[in-house]
Amino acid sequence: MISSHRKLSLTAGILYLLTFVSIPTLVIYGPVKSASYILGAGPDTSAIIGGILEIVVALTGIGTAVVLYPMLKKQNESLALGLVAARVLESGTIFVGVAFLLSIVTLRQTGAGTDALASSHVLAILYDRIFLLGQSFMPAICDLLLGYLLYTSRLVPRGLSLIGIVGGPLLLAGYFAVLFGLLGQRDTLAGLSAILVALFEFSLGIWLIVKGFNVKAVTAISGLTHETH
Repeated sequence: MISSHRKLSLTAGILYLLTFVSIPTLVIYGPVKSASYILGAGPDTSAIIGGILEIVVALTGIGTAVVLYPMLKKQNESLALGLVAARVLESGTIFVGVAFLLSIVTLRQTGAGTDALASSHVLAILYDRIFLLGQSFMPAICDLLLGYLLYTSRLVPRGLSLIGIVGGPLLLAGYFAVLFGLLGQRDTLAGLSAILVALFEFSLGIWLIVKGFNVKAVTAISGLTHETH
């Protein structure tokens, strides 16, 4: 029989891996954000699929924090709740971004034509801006919180937790570099700043599925919770 904490870690691991399903949108959204997209013809299927993939990421992002909350709150309830709130905020920005991109699709489908070129351009800019906030700044905050909670609780190897603790500030540095115009949003260095955060979340997903939580750590923080009550 699978223990409750093993079910929890397995579910969290699967959800973490599902947060990577939107990677194809980096290519899919290219044509949608081009200046002439609303003047073109053809199906909008790829753009709509991209929106669906981002919605999946938003929902699974919230899911990771909610599923982990019962375990993480035993270590620090305030920070665990902060992680849930940060994930909800992150996912909210993703939903808004999807609305911006699909609004461009709507302009095209309604035949808005050249009169809507400026609106289409503004919507593409708004998507890029909220993407920077929701998928650079907020993930950095989330992984700092999660990395710290996992490090102090020892639920997973501390080396794995440190990737998140180090990757968070690195991604923040990349975010502020882009925000202040020191780097372009699509510059190589800006992309490199996200590598550790991506590695942390992907590795954590794999670890939680294959290994699960450290049983000794689960026992320790469960005992600590009982003592505080």
